Amino acid sequence: MAHSYRCKDYPGNEACPASFTAATEAEVMKHVELHGALAHGEDPAQWSEEDRQRVKKLIRSS
Repeated sequence: MAHSYRCKDYPGNEACPASFTAATEAEVMKHVELHGALAHGEDPAQWSEEDRQRVKKLIRSS
């Protein structure tokens, strides 16, 4: 089963075209963290638990 995430689904990132697909949810989260740091200038270590849960809810399984 594949897991995927589209950055534009996160509130405030509607213009971002990035999307990630990986074998596990954990792998997708690693891509999201790296993308957040490089493309959006964020520090994933500073993300609140609420932010992380919001991202996880947007990860789709197929």
